[in-house]
Amino acid sequence: MAQLSRFSKLPLIWFGAGRLSSLPELIKQYGSNVILVTGLKSFMNSVYGQELLNSIKENGIHYRHVIISGEPTPGNIDQAVDDTGKDKADVVISIGGGSVLDAGKAISAMLYKNEPVQDYLEGVGYKKHPGTKIPFIAIPTTSGTGSEATENAVISRIGEKGYKKSLRHENFVPDIALVDPELTLGCPGGITAASGMDCFTQLTEAYLSFKSNEYTDALTLEGLKAVKSSLLAVCRDGTDINARTGMSFAALTSGICLANAGLGVVHGFASSIGGLYDIPHGILCGTLMAPANELTVKKLKKGYGNQEALAKYIQLGELFLDVRGKSEDYYIDGFVGYLHHLTEELQLPGLKKFGIKENDMERICRITDCKNNPVKLDTSDLMEILLERYI
Repeated sequence: MAQLSRFSKLPLIWFGAGRLSSLPELIKQYGSNVILVTGLKSFMNSVYGQELLNSIKENGIHYRHVIISGEPTPGNIDQAVDDTGKDKADVVISIGGGSVLDAGKAISAMLYKNEPVQDYLEGVGYKKHPGTKIPFIAIPTTSGTGSEATENAVISRIGEKGYKKSLRHENFVPDIALVDPELTLGCPGGITAASGMDCFTQLTEAYLSFKSNEYTDALTLEGLKAVKSSLLAVCRDGTDINARTGMSFAALTSGICLANAGLGVVHGFASSIGGLYDIPHGILCGTLMAPANELTVKKLKKGYGNQEALAKYIQLGELFLDVRGKSEDYYIDGFVGYLHHLTEELQLPGLKKFGIKENDMERICRITDCKNNPVKLDTSDLMEILLERYI
């Protein structure tokens, strides 16, 4: 386990059912002119959206509305900056899923620059962002990415020369993360499952990461306990506010942990595949989680990689199987089995459904990064993972 040498800063966190009612007062800390970033219609058409707009108007707050449908592209960010840059903004607020939060984060970062965001993306651009930004409030309506607690905004361009890269600076951590589990009650079942699997993957990969430390381990285990008690429950009954609260906590925790411990091979695939194909991030993570961990365990058992990870797999098995007095292999293999069962229970689709071409797989594997995975995986290993879910 790595020793703690640095821990990323956190937003001011407001957590709990009904917290959205505090937003007008939080806005007033910064001023009265707002850029409000949302998805296409789900939040704005909800009772929470209408109540918030009424409250904002009653408090003399003016807003310009930016709509983001799907994962944000460089064009989305540049257009939003062009459209809103001429109006003085005191604060940017994002209310939505991870893509909406990332978009708002990027808009707040680029309003002072008014340059193409692509120039500042890791691995694509050639400029380093100085970290200047408009204050930013992140309000998630799904429980997945944990973007409300991270310093990076993921921007995508999908296609032959596509990419999925981050705009990153420690100053881009939201100033305030307002996490109200009530806002996730209307989240559709498919999105609930996909975002929940993204959260589960992030916590697991951060826990197993080469960069994990005592602090991230303690947090990831608490997040994973919430996943254990809440993920299947909320997928079976989306109105269960206790399960919604558990997943909101888990997602927030996953963002904190990934920022400090990094992620593994599943998110490596999410980056490489996500730039080439239009596939929901959470679905991709969920469908690859079982085979990725199965192969990682197989390599670890052969003596490769960080052997401490096997002890962590035992802990994961004990947590999710909830059985005592069994052998180490029972827990290690049982956790992998649990992931396979979850894939079936949530009916996560395979890669073929999204048009991924078999002759693209080697190219995908060559550009897939798994630097924080507990064991290094070569191209043939990565191919094995993809082929298992090429159904």
